[in-house]
Amino acid sequence: MELISPTEFAKQKVQTVQEYALLSVQSVANLFRKPFYLADMIQQADLIGVGSLPIVVLTGFFTGGVLALQTSNTLERFGSITLIGQLVSTSMVRELGPVLTGLMVAGRNASGMASELGSMVVTEQIDAMRALGTDPMKKLVTPRVTATVFMLFFLTIISDLVGLIGGLFISKTILSLDARQYWYNAWQSLVFQDVFMGLIKPVMFGFIIATIGSFYGMTARGGTQGVGRATTQAVVAASVLILLTDLLVTKLLMAVLSYR
Repeated sequence: MELISPTEFAKQKVQTVQEYALLSVQSVANLFRKPFYLADMIQQADLIGVGSLPIVVLTGFFTGGVLALQTSNTLERFGSITLIGQLVSTSMVRELGPVLTGLMVAGRNASGMASELGSMVVTEQIDAMRALGTDPMKKLVTPRVTATVFMLFFLTIISDLVGLIGGLFISKTILSLDARQYWYNAWQSLVFQDVFMGLIKPVMFGFIIATIGSFYGMTARGGTQGVGRATTQAVVAASVLILLTDLLVTKLLMAVLSYR
């Protein structure tokens, strides 16, 4: 690794942030001018949404089951084991569902976007598109951003539901709790603030995943090794930004919505 001065390092990081911000703004601005490339959006929605469904379902189910199993001992000490449904629903809808779904989709799709776009860059396919009069940002980036934001929203809802089913499975088979009581507590404990927080996060996470993956793909340099580096950096950066955004959004919404 080449050694550079702290000043040069800082300049490179600032430039990277500027380029990422520009790509993000362009990806949104392209939604308001023709052509719209609807077919590409549908194709990306299928690859990102339907392709990520198995891992999201498995993650949600086992997370809900583990959450119910791990908290049963603590709740049982206070004679409140029947409140497992309330704990699982609140935790999954407000926090675990959006974050874990975002991380799973980031690991699967941010790397895929970076490698696909990076390969197109190093093989000069992007330059060929520009030469033919096609805007690569509008043709390649905007459909991925739109599809990821749209599909992650629904993937999070599915993850929440499957997580509740996982908690029910453990509660029914291992803890011998009543299924009706579980669902009643799970439903009654949810309020507007919980649902709003749980559904606003995947919109932001989807935007982060798509823009980060596209940015590292479009800026890949150095042949196949550069594509490999871009893939790794995309997953790391997307995961860190998801966790940071989750912290900031949670703090902001808890202050604005005045949680009880």
